[in-house]
Amino acid sequence: MIFAKPSARTRVSFETGFEWMGGHALFLGPNDIGIGKREAIKDISRLFSRYNDLVMARLFDHDHITELAEYASVPIINGLTDYNHPCQIMADIFTVWEHRADLEDLKVVYIGDGNNIVHSWLHLAMRFPMHFVCSCPEGYEPDPDTIQKARDVGISNVEVIYDPNLAVKDADVVYTDVWASMGKKDETDMREKIFKDYQVDESLMESSGKHTFFMHCLPAERGREVTDGVMEADYSIVFDQAENRMHVQNAIMVYLSENK
Repeated sequence: MIFAKPSARTRVSFETGFEWMGGHALFLGPNDIGIGKREAIKDISRLFSRYNDLVMARLFDHDHITELAEYASVPIINGLTDYNHPCQIMADIFTVWEHRADLEDLKVVYIGDGNNIVHSWLHLAMRFPMHFVCSCPEGYEPDPDTIQKARDVGISNVEVIYDPNLAVKDADVVYTDVWASMGKKDETDMREKIFKDYQVDESLMESSGKHTFFMHCLPAERGREVTDGVMEADYSIVFDQAENRMHVQNAIMVYLSENK
């Protein structure tokens, strides 16, 4: 497990899950390996392929994960990059299915910064038909090329709606994330002013007009992007969502181990 970006949930879910399945997980933190700096990525990829059955990497630069995959002879799992977070969204859609019992006529509304979580939802919308809405301030939209790709596939309705109260109408799921992702914490004060109208509170949840689940990939900054009341509400499924990270990642590792 290569961690250029630290994370409690990603490390514990992968490490505990792999140990439960009879494997041994080795953690390499930012001080153990300077990926792309101290050593060429293609060298690390080929070396670790000779030591390990699987490599999971949580990185900043998305090009680094693709280069790892290009030179590896074992499966490479994307544990997060600045561009996307596929394991998280696979766990998310599993959690939605678990609570709804189906994925028919699904409307998911993301409130906040058009970040890596949104990009992964857009990629999922290329595979599962859904109505996906990103509600964000102007200038903080997700990558336009990824939006266009999702629309071009033609199986999902993909929208960017700047008014969060309008966006959440008839939503099955309201999803949010921190306003300043890792690597952008120096923008926290500025973003707090820009995103103040995008907080998910009890009033916004009620604006959906139906029973709507609340999701958050965690860690949550309670009182900023979401209120404590929403986090603790009976419609909040954030901890089922967090638990399912481990189960879904275990499934990914089993699948990759059997099909490499």
